[in-house]
Amino acid sequence: MRSNVTASLCVASGLVGTLVWGSASGAEGLKPEGQSSGIRLDPVVVTATRVEQQSFDVPASIDSISGARIRNGQAQVNLSETLVSLPGVVANNRQNYAQDLQISIRGFGSRSTFGVRGIRLFADGIPATMPDGQGQVSNFDLGSAKSVEVLRGPFSALYGNSSGGVIQIFTEDGPPDLTVSPSFEYGSFATSRTGLKVGGQIGPVNYIGDVSHFETDGYRDHSSARREIANGKMRFTLGDDSTLSLILNYIDSPNSQDPLGLTWQEVYNNREQASPAALQFNTRKSFRNNQGGLVYEKRITDQDTLRLMGYLGDRQVQQFLAIPAGAQIPASSAGGVVDLDRQFHGVDGRWTHKAELASRPITVSAGINYDYLQENRRGYNDFTGTAAAPTALGVIGNLRRNEDNSVFNFDQYLQAEWDLLEKWSVNAGIRHSRVSFKSVDNYIVPGNGNDGGSVAYTNTTPVVGVLFKATPTLNLYANFGRGFETPTFNELAYQVPPSGGLNFGLQPAKSKNYEVGAKAFITSDTRANIAFFRTTTTNDLAVLQNTGGRSVYQNIDKSTRQGVELSVDSRLPKGFTTLLAYTFLDATFQSQFNTCGLPPPNCVFPNTNVVTVPAGNQLPGVPRQFAYGELGWESPAQTVSTALELRYSDKIFANDTNTQYAGSYAIVNWRLGFKQEEGKLTLREFFRVDNIFGRDYIGSVIVNEANGRYYEPSPGATFLVGVSAAYKF
Repeated sequence: MRSNVTASLCVASGLVGTLVWGSASGAEGLKPEGQSSGIRLDPVVVTATRVEQQSFDVPASIDSISGARIRNGQAQVNLSETLVSLPGVVANNRQNYAQDLQISIRGFGSRSTFGVRGIRLFADGIPATMPDGQGQVSNFDLGSAKSVEVLRGPFSALYGNSSGGVIQIFTEDGPPDLTVSPSFEYGSFATSRTGLKVGGQIGPVNYIGDVSHFETDGYRDHSSARREIANGKMRFTLGDDSTLSLILNYIDSPNSQDPLGLTWQEVYNNREQASPAALQFNTRKSFRNNQGGLVYEKRITDQDTLRLMGYLGDRQVQQFLAIPAGAQIPASSAGGVVDLDRQFHGVDGRWTHKAELASRPITVSAGINYDYLQENRRGYNDFTGTAAAPTALGVIGNLRRNEDNSVFNFDQYLQAEWDLLEKWSVNAGIRHSRVSFKSVDNYIVPGNGNDGGSVAYTNTTPVVGVLFKATPTLNLYANFGRGFETPTFNELAYQVPPSGGLNFGLQPAKSKNYEVGAKAFITSDTRANIAFFRTTTTNDLAVLQNTGGRSVYQNIDKSTRQGVELSVDSRLPKGFTTLLAYTFLDATFQSQFNTCGLPPPNCVFPNTNVVTVPAGNQLPGVPRQFAYGELGWESPAQTVSTALELRYSDKIFANDTNTQYAGSYAIVNWRLGFKQEEGKLTLREFFRVDNIFGRDYIGSVIVNEANGRYYEPSPGATFLVGVSAAYKF
């Protein structure tokens, strides 16, 4: 371990020297984000400071991926298509559309087995993360995205509960003229996506709308899926000083098949198979999500602006699991079918004031945030008849769970940026959060008592960062912040049997986050970033017991996440571009704890098959090293472009005991694109091959899977072709 750390620090130190030496010699001037979709030299970002600012001048690790890059030779289905090019971010396509992507930032979110947690998600400022910290990116529409911003490090804490990082997608504005843009892609496993985007401007109204249909037979057996997504934005200009934006989003995904994870022996026998349990119970998931929001922005004076946001939505989920009928016999079992109906809404108000303090510019933002979620959660047996002799499997049987849950957060935040001196600026902020949970149990029978109850958590998270403008082309920064992460409803749901009710003993995880970094333009066409970070977390959450379809969680004393991130973007002569991103992440448990060592029903805490996870074990789900590299080329007239992409991942442990892991891998992808313009018509075509050398590898792992089905294999060489058009009327 120490040799890897030393080697990574040597590489990082070498780059620091390059930054200082190269920038000290001067550059021709800072470059804005280029037209080429292969690089992102200095984009404008808003997530870190809540005001528009060049990323070069932000004292935090933040990247922006443009819509042009998102749609450059990509399927526009999974956010992982482009997130893999960022340092510090692990985004795995599970080849399973019944489950969301696996996304973690600097190790936060890595333990999630479904959905995204530990990271705050936003779409046009509307939360895609619920107040308890559980979120999903499946409704992010990439076809109409203007950009995706990813914030890492201490400043993420200013977004409240479960802010180990922030991912925010922004919908593009409509073009000045009415433009219609159809698109179509087709690839391996009968995968297809058909889309239609329409945008324009009518008087004071700007609009954009995008609809798409996606379907696939899937790489593995029993993994077919279908999705319909619609996303739209209308912005009304209300005079010279105010706007009102309406954002609407819809996704429907019926009966996406779930092949489940495989054991290592099953991967060896046939990596394309579904788990036998998936076929036996016809595991699948259906969900539908509708949401809409209004954003009102008004410039009150030259120094004051006001932003008000309100949203509401609903989500329905029905999922069939693979829990043996015998495991559903106990009265405390929740069954094998999850039926969820939830409604959510919220508001956010923010005032921004520009002034002077000690004759130096200062910008202050103050806001109030409220989010509310209410859900009815039911559970059913996934069989009919008796457990000993079921008449059918994978169907809705007897009711086993019925509860009404609610959770809300009420937060207040204050953030300021002060240009203290000509070369020094300070960013500071503080957020106070209260997160309240309540559960009403409507299913009380002998052997299953009242599982209802309520609990509330409060926390204050301060953040401070300092930026030093060493030269016009070199900025140095340091920051510190505290964060916290409450358990989600799923993690609070159970205690060790025979105890019932919410697990009131769980406490929120609290973290101390440190970061130092440098941002430099080595030349006017080459930008390099480096960041060193360390996070210490107390009361981190880990699995205590998995049995009968119920996961019981516990707090552990301490864990750390520390490492270095490097990135270099270059525009080279003759139309060439390069993009490099590297991360070294040492994420470990710093204190030992006990957990169950065998799948159910063999594990009965605290007496049977209990194992000790020693201090020093790595957090599962996170590679210690991962990297992305790209060499691209574009013709002078921008009519032809091509790129080779390299992705590398170190091995990934699948469980807390570090006894199971997926090996390291490196894959190479290639894309080729063409563009033709004829009057008002623009045509684009692309062809891409992923994993061109057909490498067998495990693309993702299911952390601490109770039955040992940890592994989700990825396919060999695959292809995708696409064509799109844009006609301006």
